[in-house]
Amino acid sequence: MSSRLISRYIAGLLLWPSLLIAFSLTGIVWLMQALRFVDFIINRGLSVGDFLYLTMLILPSLLNMILPIALVIAVVFVYHKLYAESELAAMQASGLSRWQLACGALWGCAVVLVITYAHTLYLLPTANRKFKDMKEFLKDNYASILLQEQVFNHPADGVTVFIQQRLEDGKLQGILVHDNRSPEVAVTMMADEATLTQTAAGSRFLLTHGIRQEMRNGQITWLNFDRYTLDIRFFTQKSMQRERGESEQYISELFHEGGSDDMLQRNKRRAEGHQRILWPWFSFALPLVAMALLISGEFNRRGMWKRLTVIACATLAQLLAFFGLINLMVKTPFLVAVSYGFVLVLIVGSIIILTRAHLWVKQPPEHMTCEG
Repeated sequence: MSSRLISRYIAGLLLWPSLLIAFSLTGIVWLMQALRFVDFIINRGLSVGDFLYLTMLILPSLLNMILPIALVIAVVFVYHKLYAESELAAMQASGLSRWQLACGALWGCAVVLVITYAHTLYLLPTANRKFKDMKEFLKDNYASILLQEQVFNHPADGVTVFIQQRLEDGKLQGILVHDNRSPEVAVTMMADEATLTQTAAGSRFLLTHGIRQEMRNGQITWLNFDRYTLDIRFFTQKSMQRERGESEQYISELFHEGGSDDMLQRNKRRAEGHQRILWPWFSFALPLVAMALLISGEFNRRGMWKRLTVIACATLAQLLAFFGLINLMVKTPFLVAVSYGFVLVLIVGSIIILTRAHLWVKQPPEHMTCEG
């Protein structure tokens, strides 16, 4: 029996489970994230188009994390099925080594590796930039959307906004604004209603039927008004000065040595960069470790659930260890080498186990060949 045909057969079996698991997990997590924005449509006037655009921009970060995990679940499912139906035993009896049996999954690993690198190097930072830019655009042009009812909102340092109720026509009823940004002057405004208006100079709140209280040098002045225009540049000024976060920067920017960042901020950028480089390789590490644990021992159906439990624990331990190293890398830079070594040991160690399985199982020597 040709190892090439077996590899294609196993790769074909992996295709649909991988897609189904990836889309299912992505859909569930995406829906949970999207539900956070439903309130913006129902109660705050956000358009359906903007809602869909925002939620679509979440997908690259979800797929980046889910694809390697979906692949290892699919690999365990398919190889367990082949194991339970004695197909793996039959393939091995025909002369195929355990490494050759594992080669069918490696094609899927390679595809996921390429897709994940496309996400980490380009799609992920691009989508995050657009997502953050869209949020700032909404702040600049639809500031009232981001203000919650019955909550003291803090849109900028020193600014507090309280809204009693949001009406169906978009008006805000019962509004309080306290501006304490200047140490010499504190201003408090209360109005029955407020409407967001757009002007050439930017967004404004049109307050109706209220009072303006100003405290300067211990003296309080009052102003009753029927209509008062409130400048809300505390939203726009914040966005104009916004710096790109680590998740929005491309790999070249993360490792750029210029700028006036302190050492901690520079280490955060580097940790993000190393994570982007290393994470795609878990599309190989996770499935290889799973296959090494699943098919390297003797064929024994009675002990299968123990192996599956070990595989689940091993997968979780790998993920926790990796992200733990990434977080510790910020304050302990020497862990960069440990992180790369960790991923290398997982991949190389699994390959050694698969290619030398005959040392633990009494079988004829096997050759490490992976025909494509």
